[in-house]
Amino acid sequence: MTRHETFARPTIADKDFVLATDLDGTFLGGTEESRRKFYSWIEESRDRVGLIFVTGRDPGHVRDLTRRRGVPRPDYVVGDVGTTIAEVDDEHFLAPIAPLEAEIAAAWNDAGMRVQAALRSVPGLTLQSSGFRFRVSYDMDPDRFDDRAFDIVAELGLDALVSADRYFDVLPKGVSKGPSLLRLLTHLGVDNRKVLVAGDTLNDLSMLTMGLPAVAVGNSEPALISALEGMEHVHRAREEGVGGIAEAILHHKLLQ
Repeated sequence: MTRHETFARPTIADKDFVLATDLDGTFLGGTEESRRKFYSWIEESRDRVGLIFVTGRDPGHVRDLTRRRGVPRPDYVVGDVGTTIAEVDDEHFLAPIAPLEAEIAAAWNDAGMRVQAALRSVPGLTLQSSGFRFRVSYDMDPDRFDDRAFDIVAELGLDALVSADRYFDVLPKGVSKGPSLLRLLTHLGVDNRKVLVAGDTLNDLSMLTMGLPAVAVGNSEPALISALEGMEHVHRAREEGVGGIAEAILHHKLLQ
């Protein structure tokens, strides 16, 4: 190689394995020692391993995790419960992928104020302060929550999703973690057979049921485990958090 020649950085489609993982309770879960070891393995294996965060968290939170809290920087993020699809640059900034988000924006159709007005009188819902682009999110009190909220959201032509029995998200129709992740993988040309999908709550259900190799980590929400009954492509890990992810990589034989 001459001094003027450089090696092209491998794309995520070229890598041997891609981890598409939820954050809270999954990639951020497990013991401090297991996280330290797993994160070190990710960093040492960047030439072979691709990393996608599939999370309910917003871009600002993801950037804070990777810049300030020692969490490996992902290649891509499916954030805001599937309503953000973005590439992550070397400075940890998230750049939305416009062709993939156009359909999401159209399905949302600036529904934020309509959603807030329609759900204002529903007990047990407290509006979250973050200003999301294509969703409205609430903290939910399960003891006070009124199920008619689901009917209200359906009448608006949107989808409602409850997770961890304490969050209530209103999303564009047909948009959630699973469909958005699948669109990203297709856009990137990634072979789905080398992808491991990891999660722990009901808002991960749509990506765990896509048929890709998957894992529900050891500390998963009981309602998620029940919903996954009979799905042989999903490994039910004994270990929590990243320990469960490592367990599933071996179980599915995804890396030599």
